[in-house]
Amino acid sequence: MELIPLLMFVAVGVTLLSGYPVAFCLGGVALIFAAGGLLGGSLSMTDLTFLPGRLFGIIENTSLMAVPLFVFMGVMLEKSRVAERLLASMGRLLAVFPGGLGLAIVLVGALLAASTGIVGATVVTMGLLSLPTMLRHGYNPGLATGLICATGTLGQIIPPSIALVLLGDVLSTAYQEAQLRQGLWSLDTVSVGDLFVGALVPGLILVGMYLLYVVVISTLRPEQAPAMKREDANIEGGAEAVSLLGGLVAPLLLITAVLGSILTGLATATEAAGVGAFGALLLAAFGRHLDRHILRETVRSTTRVTAMVFMILIGASLFSLVFRAFGGDETVEHLFDALPGGVLGATLVVMLIVFLLGFILDFMEITFVVVPIVGPVLLSMGVDPVWLGVMIALNLQTSFLTPPFGFALFYLRGVAPPEVRTSQIYKGVIPFILIQLTMLGILALFPELATWLPGLLYG
Repeated sequence: MELIPLLMFVAVGVTLLSGYPVAFCLGGVALIFAAGGLLGGSLSMTDLTFLPGRLFGIIENTSLMAVPLFVFMGVMLEKSRVAERLLASMGRLLAVFPGGLGLAIVLVGALLAASTGIVGATVVTMGLLSLPTMLRHGYNPGLATGLICATGTLGQIIPPSIALVLLGDVLSTAYQEAQLRQGLWSLDTVSVGDLFVGALVPGLILVGMYLLYVVVISTLRPEQAPAMKREDANIEGGAEAVSLLGGLVAPLLLITAVLGSILTGLATATEAAGVGAFGALLLAAFGRHLDRHILRETVRSTTRVTAMVFMILIGASLFSLVFRAFGGDETVEHLFDALPGGVLGATLVVMLIVFLLGFILDFMEITFVVVPIVGPVLLSMGVDPVWLGVMIALNLQTSFLTPPFGFALFYLRGVAPPEVRTSQIYKGVIPFILIQLTMLGILALFPELATWLPGLLYG
């Protein structure tokens, strides 16, 4: 019996490598194994009667309403050229300092992450706008591409992140299951807002580590990150300051409205997502970039991404239902119990699995397939759910940077100039992977970095 859940994982891995859509891979494998179980007598129809309840649970889940709203906000900000104006203004202001363009990339990337939460859009946008400029002014290609890839993935950890929204919903269910395993009947849960607040401090520390790396490189090796000549920067004193202020005010107001309403308890993550979507519309209108074409493209992109998310969620729900009907929970629990090191050993194995799966799967597949299976077991062993969610998000961010399969590398390769070699991109991200791993180690040693602020705000 314990062999069947492992075979399900193998079957899913094989079908995913075939290139077939993930949602149908998950659902199809589950149905095939369920049919075999019914014919073989190892499953009964009663085991599958919970599926309608799960599907209606997805439909009625108000937390998941934040997904299309945050996606709409991010796509609208991309179409309204807020990022382009912000990057141009800050780049010209800081470019006269050694490493100034690099510092501008990190700061703008952090602001875009806090405004959009969409990794691919941030990497592509910054690659198109900033990479040619950095190369033209003598930046080392490895440093330039590494910076863009690393800061583009900040959307995984800095709220409002789509990854954190999905993780929050999955971990909430896993936390309730873990309490039931322990014989507890508490209504305590994990909200998306808890993960947003928990990820804030680690995300800011990571941004600070990126900035520190740029300062160190520009000081020790100024030829790799030279300052731009003042005449090339086209700086005009107060006029440039006014331009920068105009580019900063819009995204900062939006970030304050979204995150501020969550931090102060005035709104849930879903309500804040509605505020963000409406705010993005206003910014596009004030910037004269809101017309029928942009609105149509934004709605289409939002619908496409949302449909993909929910189809994967339905397929993953079917997969996890069949997996548990075959005793998958007990299989995972027995595997974890057999590992040396107890909770620490189990957590390390899960983090390694998530890291490796990040090479071939998007964060949505990992969130919907892996976390519901291992989450209840880890949480019942005493792992803090907010800390676990932030660790998984940071881990996925690291795997998205790691050669040769990191998604961020493919995004940038698609828009980088032909003279930039793939080997240079791979070499450029290595220092940032080490920074990411260092941050993971710091968070593992000091879980309070993720748990202190939620505990302070929500008690």
